[in-house]
Amino acid sequence: MNEQTRNSSRSGGRAARRAARASALPEHLRPIRPGMEGGTLKVLTLHQIERIHEAALTALETIGLADAPQSGIDYLVAAGCSLGDDGRIRFPRALVEDTIAKANRSVTLYSRDGKSDLELSGNRVHYGTAGAAVSMVDVHGQEYRDSTLQDLHDASRICEQLENIHFVQRPMVCRDIADNLEMDLNTVYATTSGTFKHIGTSFTEPSHVAPAIEMLHMIAGGEDKWRERPFMSNSNCFVVPPMKFATESCEVMEECIKAGMPVLLLSAGMAGATAPSTVAGAIAQATAECLAGLVYVNAVKPGAPAIFGTWPFGLDLRTGAMSIGSGEQALLTAGCAQMHHFYDLPGGAAAGASDAKLPDMQAGWEQMCSNVMAGLSGLNMVYEAAGMHASLLGFCHESLILSDDLIGQAQRCVRGIEVSDETLALDQMAEVCMGGPGHYLGTDATLGRMQADYVYPTFGDRSSPKEWVELGKPDLIEKAVKRKDEILAVPSPARFDPLLDAELRDRFNIHLPA
Repeated sequence: MNEQTRNSSRSGGRAARRAARASALPEHLRPIRPGMEGGTLKVLTLHQIERIHEAALTALETIGLADAPQSGIDYLVAAGCSLGDDGRIRFPRALVEDTIAKANRSVTLYSRDGKSDLELSGNRVHYGTAGAAVSMVDVHGQEYRDSTLQDLHDASRICEQLENIHFVQRPMVCRDIADNLEMDLNTVYATTSGTFKHIGTSFTEPSHVAPAIEMLHMIAGGEDKWRERPFMSNSNCFVVPPMKFATESCEVMEECIKAGMPVLLLSAGMAGATAPSTVAGAIAQATAECLAGLVYVNAVKPGAPAIFGTWPFGLDLRTGAMSIGSGEQALLTAGCAQMHHFYDLPGGAAAGASDAKLPDMQAGWEQMCSNVMAGLSGLNMVYEAAGMHASLLGFCHESLILSDDLIGQAQRCVRGIEVSDETLALDQMAEVCMGGPGHYLGTDATLGRMQADYVYPTFGDRSSPKEWVELGKPDLIEKAVKRKDEILAVPSPARFDPLLDAELRDRFNIHLPA
């Protein structure tokens, strides 16, 4: 075979492999998909988990939580808690354990079109956005600017097109809307008109819940349809660590529960500042606070859907600044996931965010470290997994797009290694080694499994240096910019019917242009 023939053969084989990768696979044959089972990583032993559990129960029974609203005091005292002379609500151990036993083992987070519902149970893993960034990263100018409603809408539209982003919790605040009610309502509009995927949002005041629910009823096609499939949940910082209720947020939570909206019970202490500086202590306090929230939710409405949201963050003790891209953060999140499994409760925590200001090498190692550990630990909801920078202060559309690749690789780690007669491949070894070609390239078995077993990056560059030069030395950020522009040039499939959109704009002051 001459050199030209060999090159032609190689080119043809490469083309065939690329064609095979480009063809769509049935859902059950995809190498990665939402809800794969993690749980192989155990950063805590059973004895350590039990000690954290005991510490949490003791804290609830002896320290309790302060600053509950009067409505919360009424619910909790009626459920069996005690109100001390110091104003702190204390939780009897038996009440907490009884609530854990009765709480939901599974929560379904619905999508608006029914095609990407998420079942939160066991070790099923899902990745998505979250946070309340106040700035956007400009990758061209390498600078930060205020985040806007349009940025939020664009982020939702981008998420709709990313296979490895499974849910969209509001990643930024709309700083161009001064009125908090209008900001909350426009947040609902901007996200739901941008994606069909399940959405999480927050409300600044209890009175904002009712008009937001009215909007959601209109979008769903009626209150009955909304209550049957609530496609938006409430991300609720119901506590102000250490061990205090956030009064207004608790009142928001009560209204959301009554309206049929799932609630994320979010405890976000900072180790060394608002939580103990040790990893174990921060996990124990977050666990205690979320157990208090679980009792609260079930006192309002037994069996209401709630997510156990232990979100302890790290602190750089040299500067007093948050450090969310650290190894300690990855341990905090993985340890929290084990506590969720210990209680057999649907849970979520933060991973995948970076302290880096731009989508650079630091961002890559920080995002991958905690995303992989969260997935391997079997965390149901991996919040802030994509696009978040500057210790949660900045969000980046291009980083969101690149994170889709990164999370794809993380999910392949979650899937793990299958060992069977087929995957051990003794028959292939015999065929290739005894009278065969001496390699596995191009065999039916290799081609047949290349899509089912391997995850190929969309933007990650695996070309040779020579090919890289021939392609014009493509830049990772510029590829993400190009993809962003492609997505945003096409209307979102989740956009509202014109008649519904006109009704919403007639009823509410929508700031996005029609």
